[in-house]
Order: sequence, then C-alpha cells, then structure tokens
Amino acid sequence: MTSLIHGLSAAAPPTLDTGNTAWMLISASLVLFMTIPGLALFYGGLGRSRGVLNMMMMSFGALGVIGVIYVLWGYSMSFGSHDHLGVLASPFEFFGLSGILPGEPGSTVLQAGGIPVLVFVGFQFTFAAITVALISGAIADRAKFSTWLVFSGLWVTLVYFPLAHMVWGGGLLSGSADGIAAKLFGTVDGMAKIAPIDFAGGTVVHINAGMAGLVLALILGKRAGFGTSPMRPHNVPLVMLGSGILWFGWYGFNSGSALGANESAALVWVNTTVATCAAMLGWLVLEKLRDGHATSVGAASGIVAGLVAITPACGNVTPLGAIGVGLVAGVASAYAIGLKFKLGFDDSLDVVGVHLVSGLWGTLSLGIFARGTGLAYGEWRQLVVQAVIVVVALGYTAIATTVIGLALKATMGWRISEEDEAEGIDQAEHAETAYDFGSIFSASRIGHRPERPARHSDSDAVRTP
Repeated sequence: MTSLIHGLSAAAPPTLDTGNTAWMLISASLVLFMTIPGLALFYGGLGRSRGVLNMMMMSFGALGVIGVIYVLWGYSMSFGSHDHLGVLASPFEFFGLSGILPGEPGSTVLQAGGIPVLVFVGFQFTFAAITVALISGAIADRAKFSTWLVFSGLWVTLVYFPLAHMVWGGGLLSGSADGIAAKLFGTVDGMAKIAPIDFAGGTVVHINAGMAGLVLALILGKRAGFGTSPMRPHNVPLVMLGSGILWFGWYGFNSGSALGANESAALVWVNTTVATCAAMLGWLVLEKLRDGHATSVGAASGIVAGLVAITPACGNVTPLGAIGVGLVAGVASAYAIGLKFKLGFDDSLDVVGVHLVSGLWGTLSLGIFARGTGLAYGEWRQLVVQAVIVVVALGYTAIATTVIGLALKATMGWRISEEDEAEGIDQAEHAETAYDFGSIFSASRIGHRPERPARHSDSDAVRTP
C-alpha cells in the first residue's frame, strides 16, 4: 500500500476510474467480512462454550467503536498532511471527514488512481477495526467488556493511528525523505533509496496486534485453570468456517492494497494463495511429525499463519518466494504456540504465536525475498531496513500498550471476578449463553419425550419403553 493518498498530479487532476473504484469498494467489504463474521467465528470456535458469545462480541464491539472514531479523527491522524515529528498527523485536518466530502467547497474528492478518497477511508477503517479485534484473542474469558471497549478506543487512537501514519502516511517508517530508511541509506529523487516494505500490514496490523496481545496477556494474567485444566476449542467446525471466511476476505485485504484492479493486484492474489497453501502444509507436517496427527484446527491455524506472513510481502516477492514465506510461517507458528506454556503467559487463542511470530517473519522475509533488493538478489540493505522498522514498531506498541493497559487496570479494572469466570463470562457480562444445555437436561430429567404416532392397541403401549 502506498503512502501517497492525496498525491494528485499538478498537471492533470485524476478523473474517476469506475473499475478501480468498484474493486476498492469490494475489497473494503471483503475486509469487513473478515472481521464479522470471519474473525468472530474463528475466535468463537477456538474458545470455550461458556465464553463464545463474549469472544464474538469483542469483535463486534471493536468494530462499533472504531467505526465512529475513524470518521471523527482516525483518518485524519493516519493520513493527514499535517505531519508531527513523523509520528502522527493532525486529528483536526479532516475531522469528521471535512475536506474530502463531495460538493464541499475546496474538497479533495479523488486521489491518485481515480479512486474517491471516501472509498479509501472506508477501506482503511476496516484495517483499523480488524487490527483491534485481533488483540481480543489474547485475553479470552477474563476481561470486562466495558474495559475492552474503552481500550479499543484508546488503543486505536494512541497506537494504531500513529503507526499507520509512520508506515503508510509518510512518517518515520515510510520511504519519505524524512524517514529512518532515508537517514540510513540516503535518498533518490526525494525518496528513500532503500524504502521499507509493508504492502498490506505486517507492522501496522499483525506485529502491532500481536505485541499488544502479549502485553495485555501479561497485564491481565492467566485464566483460572490455565496449564492444569483442558481448554480445547469447543467448536472445531466454527474454527474451520471462520478460517475459510478469513482466507476469502483476505484477498480484499491484500489485493485491495494495490489500490486498483491492476497487475499488482493479480500478483498479490497468486502470492496470497500459494503462501497460505504452503503454510497450511507446513503446519500439518510439523503436527504429524511432532504429535502423530494432522488436525483440522492445525489446518485452520496454518491458513491464518500463512495469510499473516504474506501480508507485508505479497506485492514484492515472486510466487516461489511466497511459497518460502508461507512454509516457514506455518512451521514457525506451529512451534511458537506451545511456548506460552513454557514461558508461562496465557495467550488464550494464540495471537502471539500466530500474528506476532508470522508477522515478524513476513516483514523480515522481505530482506531475503524482495524482488531486486533482497538477499536472494545480492542486496543486504533491505534486510537492515526491515529489521529497523520491526524494532521500532515493536517498541512503540509495547510501550504505548503497557501505559494504556496499566491505566485501565488502575481505573476501570480488567478482570471479571473469580466467581463470574467460573460461571462463564457470557452469562456474567452479557446475561446470555450460546447453547441452552439447561433446558435440554431439564427436559430429559422430567421424562419429556418426542410425540409418537397414536397407538392402535394396548399391547403397543406395553411394548413401548
């Protein structure tokens, strides 16, 4: 995804490109579909039965909060032209989307590529929403819903929007002449000679969400029974359905980041597909060798690991390189998810093991496989640049999330009570349960049976138990 969002040609202002506009509207809708229902189903199935509604509600709630915030100040902070120290843009420049609305005097309605700016706004909103929703998987079954909603608003404002500006809005982690990469290796024609690459969100989305998930998992502590009681996915078909929807929607996520229906989008589509296939196979092979079985949850998780890893690299590697990116991601994440037990932190649904690990690998893999600038092409500087943006993104997210998380712990509190956790967070936080087991058991205890056809003789009644 380019950082040029209002880059209008002085000689010839762009005209509306209906093909590109239609593709971007579809892409934005696909990414929305990734969050609801895709991620909600995936996380809901991975969780326990008494917390499935809360897990899904965390995705729904994040979407609602960020949908409002993004229109008010999120877009302006991420992609406004009034840069502050390369970290964020002014929240007031396009507050409420003023200045980009059709019919408003002086508005910039179209951007480069002939796409309405409002379409780009909608596309970017879906990225912000799913990034926050991803974090929720690290704190399943134990977080107050009200605190989660407040965290969503604070985190997207103080962490996501600045990082999006740094990477895609012309800030410190972009290819601009004022960015870190330009300071390291110089500029050409006013841009960094070796520009950082994050095509669709390795740093902004996955490293960001993964690190935030790790911080919150440490702040909230472990679930009751973690490490001693089984906490297996309660509904594997939901997990597989959710992963399939995520894969489908991810084409909007990745190919949409080409910002047009073009050759780049076609390459991204192929790379996204083959990397995901390779990651799923890598995960399953490791499971078979290590545990003796290749599982359906492993297949679903391998799909997500591959999608995560190829996200930053999908526009800048060959299909052969994409296979390498995916294969390593599947093996690395399959191994990494077990580390939480050895290291003693409760990353409930493996946000760290999948999104942080595969996001790190995908971003760094560009230093090896990036066409023309990676190690495979005899160039080492791209790897240095990628490592630098990874370190900065990790550090910024870790510090900012820690401050937000601890502030909320001291004020609103994060954890539900031990009694509520034992009873189930669905009932405690939402006064609902996903499955009405009680009425089934009650009916069986009082001898309820389905109605039967009328009997024609007393002997039939005697023989019927």
